[in-house]
Amino acid sequence: MGFETVLILTLASVFGFYMAWNIGANDVANAMGTSVGSKALTLKQAILVAAVFEFAGAFLVGSHVTDTVRKGMIDLSVFTSMEDGVNILMYGMLASLLAAGAWLQVATYFGWPVSTTHSIVGAIVGFGVVAGGASGVAWGKIGQIVMSWVASPLLSGTIGFLVFSGIRRTIINVPDPVRATKRWAPLYVFLVFAILTLVTLFKGLKNLKLDLSLPEALLVASAVGAVASVLGSVLIRRVRVGAVSDDGPSLAPMGGDLRAMVKHVRKIRSMVTPEVQKDVEGIQEDIDGLMEKVRQSEASINTREEYRFVEKVFAYLQILSACFVAFAHGANDVANAIGPFAAVVALARDGSAALEGKTAVPVWILLVGGAGIVVGLSMWGWRVMATIGQKITELTPSRGFAAEFAAATTIVMASRLGIPISTTHTLVGAVLGVGLARGMESLNRRVVRDIVASWVVTLPAGAGLSIVFFFVIKGAFRAFGG
Repeated sequence: MGFETVLILTLASVFGFYMAWNIGANDVANAMGTSVGSKALTLKQAILVAAVFEFAGAFLVGSHVTDTVRKGMIDLSVFTSMEDGVNILMYGMLASLLAAGAWLQVATYFGWPVSTTHSIVGAIVGFGVVAGGASGVAWGKIGQIVMSWVASPLLSGTIGFLVFSGIRRTIINVPDPVRATKRWAPLYVFLVFAILTLVTLFKGLKNLKLDLSLPEALLVASAVGAVASVLGSVLIRRVRVGAVSDDGPSLAPMGGDLRAMVKHVRKIRSMVTPEVQKDVEGIQEDIDGLMEKVRQSEASINTREEYRFVEKVFAYLQILSACFVAFAHGANDVANAIGPFAAVVALARDGSAALEGKTAVPVWILLVGGAGIVVGLSMWGWRVMATIGQKITELTPSRGFAAEFAAATTIVMASRLGIPISTTHTLVGAVLGVGLARGMESLNRRVVRDIVASWVVTLPAGAGLSIVFFFVIKGAFRAFGG
């Protein structure tokens, strides 16, 4: 193995890890942002949960077999007929990894949740145009991606709006939220487990080649949902609602003292002269007013306890859904980092033979991708988490659950219908839908505007950086070789 090949493989490892690092910092972080924003998980807990499930998804069922060039964005025959085409393609893959990682790092710095898939696709198209010509680019795929900018958030936003509106109508805005939660929460448990099982079967475990038909997948998902619903019903009914708030002492003794005072004042009133009775009546009115305030405070405390119970139940559901989404995301989107990485390794090892079909991904590359995701999440994940969880709209566990459930449902529907979507755009759209269910004024429109602008810029930014890096890398190797 020559020095140039060793250098290319070293750069591929570094750039692949760098890309995975930025996937963790941006893409994984936005998936966990709703859980942190709703306070279902602390930042440290979210990082730990995401690290475990993302790494498990990436390493255990990640893209063990991947196309040599991600998503078939460029025509490989262009490079097979080109002089020094194998090296050109390796330089392009290196440039794509570096360009996509650099753009993601910029977006993460500003807290913009952008699509890692669109970043790497834009980068590959960028070098593909300058290296192989515009005719070698699959522009139809680009058109599908542009469509997904609208389709992803629109579909998930609609579902998020409907789900949270249903939760408000059946559980929150009712006379007895506790009883309503015990009645309806098992249904939501069933739905979330069934939908997320489908996410895992269709998106997260596709590389295990289970080859389940739609009826078989629905049967498995329904069985998992039914078992979870029964267990959830039992656990929810064991939860007890506190009679008083933790914010201060009980008001019950005060109420008892006031009632005793009323009896004494009435007795005094019957014994005093008519001249003094007006003063006693004033005292009695003051005591009656105090009693009414105590009754209102007690009702407010009980109401807070009831809603605390509701949100606690949804916090558990949100944590479960976050685990599922993290696992499926790690299994699917790690390919954005290791796809071009594996392509470089295959080209360096097999030469032009690597262009003929699919290439097995070595385990050590999966390890690099999984480790990069975890490190990036733990170091910079808080930036995008803050945008998703706090800056778009105020989230509670019930709202966060509705957003994650809507995102997962959209992923399942789009996967089966063949609609190209972005996990990031889907989740952001779901959060927007939940916010709209509370009214337009609940959304931070400036943050929404910045996010949408970053989506539009992602493809050209990835392409432009890739072109620059491609010429730099190509020039450096040519100078070294010459």
